[in-house]
Amino acid sequence: MTEVPFVTNNLWILIATMMVFIMHLGFATLEAGLVQQKNTVNILFKNVMILCIGLITYYAAGFNLMYPGADYAGGYIGFGGFGLSLPEGAAGLQDYAGGKYTYYTDFIFQAMFAATCASIVSGAVAERIKLMPFLLFVTLFVLISYPITGMWKWGGGWLNSLGFIDFAGSTLVHSVGGWGALAAIILLGARKGKYTEKGVRPIPGHNMPLATIGAFLLWFGWFGFNGGSVLSADPGAVSLVFVTTCLGAAAGALATFVVSYIKFKSLDHSMILNGVLGGLVGITAGADGFTPGSALIVGAIAGAIIPFSVVFFDKLKLDDPVGATSVHLACGIWGTLAVGIFGTGDIVTQLIGVVAIGAFTFTFAFVVLYIIKKTVGIRVSEDMEIKGLDVTEHEMSAYQNVERGNYAMMISES
Repeated sequence: MTEVPFVTNNLWILIATMMVFIMHLGFATLEAGLVQQKNTVNILFKNVMILCIGLITYYAAGFNLMYPGADYAGGYIGFGGFGLSLPEGAAGLQDYAGGKYTYYTDFIFQAMFAATCASIVSGAVAERIKLMPFLLFVTLFVLISYPITGMWKWGGGWLNSLGFIDFAGSTLVHSVGGWGALAAIILLGARKGKYTEKGVRPIPGHNMPLATIGAFLLWFGWFGFNGGSVLSADPGAVSLVFVTTCLGAAAGALATFVVSYIKFKSLDHSMILNGVLGGLVGITAGADGFTPGSALIVGAIAGAIIPFSVVFFDKLKLDDPVGATSVHLACGIWGTLAVGIFGTGDIVTQLIGVVAIGAFTFTFAFVVLYIIKKTVGIRVSEDMEIKGLDVTEHEMSAYQNVERGNYAMMISES
């Protein structure tokens, strides 16, 4: 490994942090494009609030719950205190993390990951979840669930001691978000008219250009997501990660294109976008250890999974407007297991990690959402769903071609 100066390392991770920050714009635009026009403002509002809530909750307790310190090595849970406590002198600067980056750089990079996890849930529950109960769930999810399972590996916990490998978060970020999304859509139910006696009724997104921009923003941000996870600016390591990340995404899109055309005889653009993202999710667990050839295989299998996963969830009548469960859950599981096949991990250990994290996250999300459902409710009324959440929750339109007078009239009638 090439010796890289402290300032260069620290600067690269801060640049990577900004790239991961851009991913939140990617999630917002992708999800906005894939929902109906009448729910555009609502999905954008949720994505802004997720980032803000994620940053504050991770600052308040999440960071020290996820990284409690060496005293909790090999454990299941630990806590290093509230807020941020900068180590004195050089210990928080050039001597922190072996001289690679500062304490504050560590926090802000990891905080972006925490908020990303909750963004995954947002798209799956789009168009029918109440705003305030959703934000309450996001707060608890990022504050408690995500840091605890993150500690098991990245914080030096029991999965780390076991030898579990998840380089940048196929499971620890993406599958965690996917498990939370799955619990939510089970309790929430499908959108009105999605499943009929005649079968599945497609409810297409209203703006494919916007969704495409979102997918490309996510692909761009993924260079920081994976490349920054090297936790140094080592030229060899970072360049390999860039290559495997890009090849995984491209192979994912191509595989989704082929499989979906054979299976559905259609050229669904939204499916291809999810193929790109599925390839990215799949490659993330082993992006630093896969060869370029392996990256192509892992990404292609992830992309091939997408069409089958979408059909599987539809057969169970689990409505996911943006395909988050297929992209982040299914492909996240595959990518983590792939480290035990094409990488340096042990397949049994990888499976243990996937099952343990999945069981904890799904149970936490299901229990929290069930309590919220039984107390204040989580689903909007049928009337609100028909009129759209932009009208009923925000009293505004995302587009100028919808007159505000119509909104006022619709609200007065509701």
